[in-house]
Amino acid sequence: MNFTMRRASILTSSVLSRTVAAASSTVHYRLLTTTTPTANSNAGRFWSSTASARAVAGALASIAAFASLSYQEVHAKEPLPADLVPKEVVLYQYEACPFCNKVKAFLDYYDIPYKVIEVNPLSKKEIKWSDYKKVPILMVDGEQLVDSSAIIDKLGDKIIPQKKADSNLDDNEEKKWRGWVDNHLVHVLSPNIYRNTSEALESFDYITSNGNFSFTEKITVKYAGAAAMYFVSKKLKKKYNITDERASLYEAAETWVDALNGREFLGGSKPNLADLAVFGVLRPIRYLKSGRDMVENTRIGEWYTRMENTVGETSRLKA
Repeated sequence: MNFTMRRASILTSSVLSRTVAAASSTVHYRLLTTTTPTANSNAGRFWSSTASARAVAGALASIAAFASLSYQEVHAKEPLPADLVPKEVVLYQYEACPFCNKVKAFLDYYDIPYKVIEVNPLSKKEIKWSDYKKVPILMVDGEQLVDSSAIIDKLGDKIIPQKKADSNLDDNEEKKWRGWVDNHLVHVLSPNIYRNTSEALESFDYITSNGNFSFTEKITVKYAGAAAMYFVSKKLKKKYNITDERASLYEAAETWVDALNGREFLGGSKPNLADLAVFGVLRPIRYLKSGRDMVENTRIGEWYTRMENTVGETSRLKA
């Protein structure tokens, strides 16, 4: 079941339970008050049946209205006019890479269809053709774009030109927090994701179900990659003066919530590029142990859920 259907199903089921329970309670009460033998018992039974029908009808109406509302809420992304959508978009990525996920959050939000080519993080054979040896690499109608923030800037200039025309002081805040994502937030992620061997292996589980890799390659990448990143994370921890990984992650999450200052999104009623950047880099850790701990111990959970609902289903094309 996809994201939209799953969320709508959960929400609708919840309302269904409550409304049917309320209807049942009402009907049960009416039955109790009308089953006492009286001279007009037929009228009582008729009145009870009518009340039952009305209660059930009310429940169904509530369910239908709520399901409609839930559907609209989940589909709050911003699809582009057809003439602005690129014809072919291909993303060369690592599934767990925060920078790659930042680009995917942008593509998903604007409903831009894209293909994904999973790159072997050890051999990088899938990008041998490129002079740029990092990911993400985004090919847009034959043009190579590199570096996540530059990709979003260049693609954004092409597909949402009105953004420049609407430029205002809010852009300064957006730029500030996009810079914070690249210069601070991403640096606290690796020490958390690869904090110990079990969490490092958990983060590489994606490799077993992504990419056109052989069994041997998958096993090699999972264990060798996890081991390598475990040691890299220790170096990053020292480089950025991180003494407590989780404390640094929690502090970053709280810093972001403070920046929202009570708004639904940094962009106000809808996400801006900073919202998409924070959401994108957090998305690959959200359901790992580090991400679960973050949501349980900070206030970021409500904002993250709003972003999940707003960005909605992926626009990634199936292979």
